[in-house]
Parts: sequence; C-alpha cells; structure tokens
Amino acid sequence: MILVTGATGNVGSEVASALAAAGHPVRAMTRRPHEARTPDGVEVVYGDAKDPASLDEAFRGVDRAFLMTSQQVGSAPRPTHDISLAAAAQRAGVAHLVKLSVYGAGRGDDVIDRWHAEAEAAVVSTGIDHTILRPGRFMSNALHWAPMIRRGDQVRIPFAHRPTAAIAPADIATIAVSALTTDEHRNAVHQLSGPQVLTPAQELSIIGEELGRHLQLAEPSPGETRAGLRRSGMSPEVVDAVLNRAVGSDDGAQVLPAMPGLLGRQPTTFADWVRTHIDSFAHQENDDRQEREDVH
Repeated sequence: MILVTGATGNVGSEVASALAAAGHPVRAMTRRPHEARTPDGVEVVYGDAKDPASLDEAFRGVDRAFLMTSQQVGSAPRPTHDISLAAAAQRAGVAHLVKLSVYGAGRGDDVIDRWHAEAEAAVVSTGIDHTILRPGRFMSNALHWAPMIRRGDQVRIPFAHRPTAAIAPADIATIAVSALTTDEHRNAVHQLSGPQVLTPAQELSIIGEELGRHLQLAEPSPGETRAGLRRSGMSPEVVDAVLNRAVGSDDGAQVLPAMPGLLGRQPTTFADWVRTHIDSFAHQENDDRQEREDVH
C-alpha cells in the first residue's frame, strides 16, 4: 500500500492519480476526506499531523509513502507536521519515503532554509530509505491569478519580473511515482526545474494568448507586497526572507539538465500546462482546491 499525504493538493492529487492509473494500491490522506475528489480505487482516509492517532491509522499497512505538508513556515518553532509524519512512518515500519521539499533547502541560513532543512532531517533521521524532491516554483501558482482573470483583464502579481524555471506539478508527480515504485531513486536528493526561464509577467502573457485576451499586469509596490504577505499570516521574519529571496537571489531561475533523464521525456512547458488548465482561467469554478503547498 502506498500512502499519499496532502492528497488534495496540486502535487499530491497528481501522485495519487498516477499511482492509481498504474494499478498500484493507493491510500489518500487528507484533513477533509468528505471533500476529496479521487480516482476510482483510491482509498481516502482522514489524517491530521496534529492528531497522532489519525496518522497511525492512516499509515497502518503502508510500505511506501509520499510526504508533504501545508504547514506554513514559521507557524511553529519547528516543522512539527513533517516531524509527526516521519515519526508515524517510522512507527508503521514504512520501507521508503518520498519527501516533497523546496528548491535549495538547507543551503542558506534564513528562516525558510532552516525550516526545510529540519523537515528533511526529520525524514532522513528515521533511517528509512528515502527520496528528497526539491522543486522550484510551481506552474500551478498561476492558479492564484485565475479569479482575477475570470473577473477582468487586470491582474495584480507581486514579484512579476522575477525569473524562475517553474515546474509543472504533474512532472514532480512523475518523478515521485518513479521513486515510490522503483529502486532507482533510493536515498537520492533531486533538485527539480521546469524547461524554460520565465517571469510571472511572461507567464501572464502566455495565459492571455491562450485565452485570446490582452491581460494587463499590475504589480504591487514593495510596501503593498509586504502588507499582503503579513495579512496572509506570515511572520515578519518569514516576510523578510521571502522579499530578500525575491530581490537578492536567482535561486530557481536555472533550467536543470537532469530533468529529461528523471522524467523519461521532455519537461512540460508553461504553455502546455496552461492549455491543460485553461478552464480554470476561462470559467467560474470552486477555487477551494488550491492548497498552501503553492508557496514553492
């Protein structure tokens, strides 16, 4: 049995779907099982990192697991959700863990680096065979713009001219599924990227082209961006780290040559991703599926 945590998120849902399509027994863990939309054959269970008993039940009989959490950096002194998931996996005797981390985790010394380094260490310290995936920015972050695009042509995007090599969640899932179902990635750490370097402004232009519309960018001032991040619940230390990364680092703006080999194909381009998700930008729909994992 393979357990997928964060199974309603943009990556977790892709992992669960791909595993089920390949005929693997899959258990999807979520805090809101009654809201989960999963393929036929996927067992949906309740699990909450704040509830150890629910984790023990979710991990029962599991031999491999995909781990990710939506816990916001700085919301606790430590990444308690990752620590709880790793401990539950160890109690259950899981043989292999695939951990979704972030690009460059642990290389620096700001609050974001320290948080994700400790989250990864929680997995490694279990002694369980593991695979660490470190993707950069998700293409699905653009779904945050969808409500504005459905309402009109002006779209407010912070850091609109900061380039990144964004990656499609389905590409992350492809590598995660390979790690969960083969021995090719045991105890490996993979830094992941998309196939091209684009700014959010360029991404917005691509969305507009696919919709046949002229979308207009409105970039908030640094002060407005800071205030918006604070309203989202980020601590001042985390806000400072986010802003410093946006203006003082090019992390995540590199196309990594290993990606075709890891995927067994060329990575998904942003235009291809948009075409797959065009209905999200063209029609009113329920936006609740968005998960906090999109902070990548």
